[in-house]
Amino acid sequence: MEFNYEPSLHVPFRDKKVLERVRSIKREDIEKHQNPEFKIQVVPDADIGVLMLFDIFHRIKTASDANEALVLIMPNPWPHFRVLAHMLNKFKVDCSKLNTFNMDEYADQDGNIAPETWKYGFGHAFKKYFYFNLDKNLRPPENQIHTFTNKNINDYGKMITDLGEADMVYSGPGWTGHLAFIEPDAPEFKTDSMAEWMEMEARIVTLSPFTLAQNSLHGSFGMSGDLAMVPPKAATIGPAQVVRAKNRMQVCGIGVHGTVTSWQRLVTRLVLHGDPTPLVPESVHQLLRTDSYVSESIAMNIEPDFEKGY
Repeated sequence: MEFNYEPSLHVPFRDKKVLERVRSIKREDIEKHQNPEFKIQVVPDADIGVLMLFDIFHRIKTASDANEALVLIMPNPWPHFRVLAHMLNKFKVDCSKLNTFNMDEYADQDGNIAPETWKYGFGHAFKKYFYFNLDKNLRPPENQIHTFTNKNINDYGKMITDLGEADMVYSGPGWTGHLAFIEPDAPEFKTDSMAEWMEMEARIVTLSPFTLAQNSLHGSFGMSGDLAMVPPKAATIGPAQVVRAKNRMQVCGIGVHGTVTSWQRLVTRLVLHGDPTPLVPESVHQLLRTDSYVSESIAMNIEPDFEKGY
């Protein structure tokens, strides 16, 4: 007998027909998309992070060589940003006209944004791994390295607009399909209109329980499922900053310590081939000019493996 059931009410996107359709997408079909401006490419696992680093380096160097300003909305920093700083130092790239904006930052239950001195925060990590590893004579002024604060949260989007909008925004889907910390189940982004949602600006949001679970596996929080360690709220850019950006790169390649186990395999298919909806925030890229890179592990067919156990 068949056993039919509805997805849990805790799951933000619950359309069973769409979910079944995207689950069945095979590796050989994942790059196909009806929007020719939404370019999907599957790449080796080892290349996924390098491609983003090289793109950042290329944009900074190209702008520097042309003596032009550059505005980047940056992904969450990780230690490999030291490599980016090393490359810029090696080629003596003048970064004085670089403006960066972190895409998100943690906040407490009252919406107070974590200060840069908090060692678990993204602002702290960005300065530690990237900015302070740049040679002093190459760095931009520190006030051009923008992180969320209690003072600038309401003007964050305007700060980017005043600089001519972002030249590039880098992102990748979270377990809920979130983009930055634009959560599909956050009451602060609740709307039934895709058009209205695409115009929403930066704000403080309530993090999804699934995001708490995802981030409790991060190295910064001990990789131990410590749900209580992850702050309950966050500051984030809004969909408007992504839509108005001149270029976008989407990266889907998160696994679990080099294994093929990944929470990102299904949501990547939903992001790439489900219907664009605020219930899957990263799916907005399907409507835009975006370069999307998917690792081979994430592109693998979704199939049961009972030898791995229940």
